[in-house]
Amino acid sequence: MPTLKQVVEDSDTKAGKTFDLFIQAVIVISLVSFTIETLPDLSPTTRTFLRGIEIVSVTIFTVEYLARVLVASNRPAFIFSFFGIIDLLAILPFYLGMGLDLRSLRAFRLLRLVRIFKLARYSAAARRFHRAFLIAKEELALFLFATLIIIYLAAVGIYHFENPAQPEAFSSVFHSLWWAVSTLTTVGYGDIYPITAGGKFFTFFILAAGLGIVSIPAGLVASALAKAREMED
Repeated sequence: MPTLKQVVEDSDTKAGKTFDLFIQAVIVISLVSFTIETLPDLSPTTRTFLRGIEIVSVTIFTVEYLARVLVASNRPAFIFSFFGIIDLLAILPFYLGMGLDLRSLRAFRLLRLVRIFKLARYSAAARRFHRAFLIAKEELALFLFATLIIIYLAAVGIYHFENPAQPEAFSSVFHSLWWAVSTLTTVGYGDIYPITAGGKFFTFFILAAGLGIVSIPAGLVASALAKAREMED
C-alpha cells in the first residue's frame, strides 16, 4: 500500500503516475470549462454545470495542495517554491473572488501542466534539453545581447527615415520598437510600415538580419542537443 508521500511526490510508482495523470486531466477540464464560460449567451443550465465543474476542480486542487504541504520535507520551502505558488494561485481566485472578476487568474493552472514532464517517459528528453541549454548558454546569451542591440538600432534607423513622413506611426524611437521587433522576427503584422524610399531600403537589410535572428538560435540549440545526446551515449 503506497504512502501519501509516494502517491503525491513519487511519479516513478504506479500510484504516483496515476495521481499525476488524474491531476493533469482535472487541470485540462477546468481550463476548457473556463474557456467555455467566457462565451456569450450561455444558458443558465450551462452556467450552472460549468460552476459545478469549477467547484469540483477547486476542491480537488485544494486537497492536492494541502497534501503536498503535508508531505513536504521542508514545508516553507515548498510553499514559497515555484510550483507551491502556482498551486496556491490555482485555487485563490475561487476563494477570493467575492464580487470580483478574478476568473482570468485561473489560467495560471496551465503552468501546473509542467509537472507532466516529471513522468518517467519524458524525464530523459527534459534532461537532454536542460543539458543542451547549459552547453549553449554562453552563445545564446551573447546572441540575445546582440539581438537587443540590433532591435534598438533598427528602431532608431526606421525612426530617422519614417518620422518626417509618418509622425503618428513613428512618433518616437520607443514607438518604433514595435516595428523593429515584428520585422526582425519576420512576423510583419503590417499595421505600420515604411513608405519612404530610405525606409524601404533600410527595411530590406533589417529583414535580412531577421532571418539570422530566427535561424541562428535554432542552429545553436540543435548543435547543443546533438552534443548532449553524444554525452548520454
